[in-house]
Amino acid sequence: MIVLVSGLLIVMIPIAQAQTIIDSSYVFSPDSKPYDLTYGEWSVKWWQWIESIPKEHNPVSDSTGKNCAVNQNGPVWFLAGTSGGSAERSCTIPAGKAIFAPLINNECSYVENKNLKTESELRACAISGNNGATGLTATIDGVAMSNLNRLRIASPLFNLTFAPGNGAGLPPSSTQSVSDGFWIFLKPLSPGTHEIKFGGAVENFAEGSVNNFANHVTYHLTVQ
Repeated sequence: MIVLVSGLLIVMIPIAQAQTIIDSSYVFSPDSKPYDLTYGEWSVKWWQWIESIPKEHNPVSDSTGKNCAVNQNGPVWFLAGTSGGSAERSCTIPAGKAIFAPLINNECSYVENKNLKTESELRACAISGNNGATGLTATIDGVAMSNLNRLRIASPLFNLTFAPGNGAGLPPSSTQSVSDGFWIFLKPLSPGTHEIKFGGAVENFAEGSVNNFANHVTYHLTVQ
């Protein structure tokens, strides 16, 4: 069912409906331009958002959701993964906000990788960091999304500023970067409570280990 609330298109779908209905009605197509930007351009905005926040207040290092609203603005609300491991967070977001979140993502910049000298080298670095991604998962109110591999998106080259006290442990600096990741981009949810789970892992066989990185997050959202 689709309803209008204060002029906004709100998607309301019972949990029991078919998987194809969940995907087409809840999620922006990866080849679309929500709010006039591509998925890749929204991934740029996500990275610029997350790296502008010191670790102390950063949503990535938040275990409860207390930092969920830090520096949020515009029509899209960003959710964060973890720096490894799992987290369960509670968060209140305004009605009418789309939601953008990473299952697994990676970025490579000149500051972090001083041996890289060109955009193509940055891009190869970002993509290789996600090769071997496995166990991708995303559920909305208990219903699993399908075909998540189609949501892999590489960004254009972008400017990136690392804030003082950033989670990467880098000196405050500005650089250029390229990112690669698997993203979910949800249309605005109906007012009320929702549960969103997402995550995945990366297996790096070259280093002789499995699941070198895993990210699994549960968000208990109140939309109002």
